[in-house]
This record gives sequence, C-alpha cells and structure tokens, in this order.
Amino acid sequence: MLDLSAKKCVPCNSKDTRPMTEQSANELITQVAGWNLINEGGMLKLKRSWKVKSFMKGLELFKLVADVAEAEGHHPDLHLVGWNNVTIEIWTHAVGGLTENDFILAAKINGLDFHHLLRKKTTAF
Repeated sequence: MLDLSAKKCVPCNSKDTRPMTEQSANELITQVAGWNLINEGGMLKLKRSWKVKSFMKGLELFKLVADVAEAEGHHPDLHLVGWNNVTIEIWTHAVGGLTENDFILAAKINGLDFHHLLRKKTTAF
C-alpha cells in the first residue's frame, strides 16, 4: 500500500464520486496519526486539534497548511479559537463526506514541520 503522503489529491467530479463508507474510513484512519474520524449529522469528517504558542503562531500554522492545501487543490476548514486553539476539519465538500483525498491531505499536514509553533505539553502533578 502506497504511503498516503506520497499520493496526490485528484479532482473529484461530484457526479461520479461518492463518499467512502465508514468501514473504508476506519481502515484509512490508522494511516493518519492524531486525526479523529467524526460523524456530524451523518457526514464523516477528519478532525485534529493543536494548542499553539500564540495567536500569531496559529496563523503561521494556517499558512503552512494553506500552502499544502493549495498545492493539492483540496482545502480544509481551519479554525482558530480562543487565541491558541487550532482545529482542522477535512472532508470533500463536493460529495458531502470523505474521499481518499481527505486522508492524503491529512497525511501531508502530518508531514509538515510545525512543532516549533506548538505549546509544550505540560505534565500533570
């Protein structure tokens, strides 16, 4: 099986492309560490969140993700809430659910080097 990050997103024709089943999504989710499969009103999406060091670091993270998304022609929903909480949601809007493109984009986002933008994890006492 080819590494998802090595694949390229392909244009989807909404007439021909159907959203993948939950079973297919559950098989691919193991290839995108840190991402969660969510079901919003019957529509499957990928979702991942991070805490960044500052508001500006969140915008820097968005710029890195935007560059990848633009290169792939596949655009996620980006959320910056409470100045340092970043959440990214990915699904194929044209089909109203998940396609392999979503997992490819998630894998490419996972490959970005943005750890310097993230808050250090605190240990519990």
